[in-house]
Amino acid sequence: MTAIRTQLIVFDFDWSMADQDTDRWVFEVLAPDIRRKMKTLQQSVQWTDLIAQSLQEIHARGRTREEIEHTLRQMPFHPAMVRGITNLKGASNPTTTLFCLSNANSVFINTILESKGLQNLFEEIVTNPAEFDPSGLLRLRRRVDPDGPQHSCAVGCSPNMCKGEELAAFLERHKPGYDRIVYVGDGSNDFCPILRLRSQDLVLCRRFRGLEGRISREGGHQCQVKYWAGAWEVEEIFNQFIEKN
Repeated sequence: MTAIRTQLIVFDFDWSMADQDTDRWVFEVLAPDIRRKMKTLQQSVQWTDLIAQSLQEIHARGRTREEIEHTLRQMPFHPAMVRGITNLKGASNPTTTLFCLSNANSVFINTILESKGLQNLFEEIVTNPAEFDPSGLLRLRRRVDPDGPQHSCAVGCSPNMCKGEELAAFLERHKPGYDRIVYVGDGSNDFCPILRLRSQDLVLCRRFRGLEGRISREGGHQCQVKYWAGAWEVEEIFNQFIEKN
C-alpha cells in the first residue's frame, strides 16, 4: 500500500465541522419569526439571497454586529472536532492541508473558527463573501454573481456555488496534489465534489442527512466512504491517520 505523506482534508462547515447550521442558528436565536418566514420562502427564493434579505431585516430591527458575533460563538461546535483538527494539522506525518468549502459565509465561518482557535489552520476558506458595513449591517453576496457567468454544474449544486468546480479549482491552484483527499460532509450539495475523488480518497459522510441519501440512491463515486454521527468519531478517524504513520 502506498504511504500517505501528504493529504488534503476538505471540510464542509454546517453540520460537518460544526454541529449546527449557521444560517438557521442566527435567526433561531435572534429572530425566530424571521426564521419561520425563511422556512416559508426557501422554495421560492435562492437561499443565499434569502439569508442576505433576512440579515437586512434583523439589522432594521436594531440587531447589532456584536449580537450576531456573540450568537455565532455560542453555536454548538464539538470539542472533539477542535481536538481532531488541531492534532491532525499539528502532526508531522502525514503533512495535512485543511480546506473549508461551504455554502455559509465568510463572516459566520471566520467568527466561529476564531472563537475555537482554528482560524490560522486552514489553507483556504471558499464560501459566500460577507462583511459588516459601517452601520453594522452584514452584507452577504453569492460567491457566483447572479449577474455574471454561471457555473456549469449538472449534478445539482446551488446557483451560488458549485462545490465540485471549487474543489477542482483548489487542486489546480495547489499542484502537484495530494496522496489522499478526505472530504468531510453531510449535505446533498456535498455529493458533487465527492464524484471528483479518486479510489484512494475518502469521504467522511455524516449519517441521517442529505449526502448519505444521495450516495445510496445515485452512487457513481470512486472514493471510499466512512459514515459517522458524532464529532468524536471524526476525531477517532483522524487519530488513526496519525497512528498509521
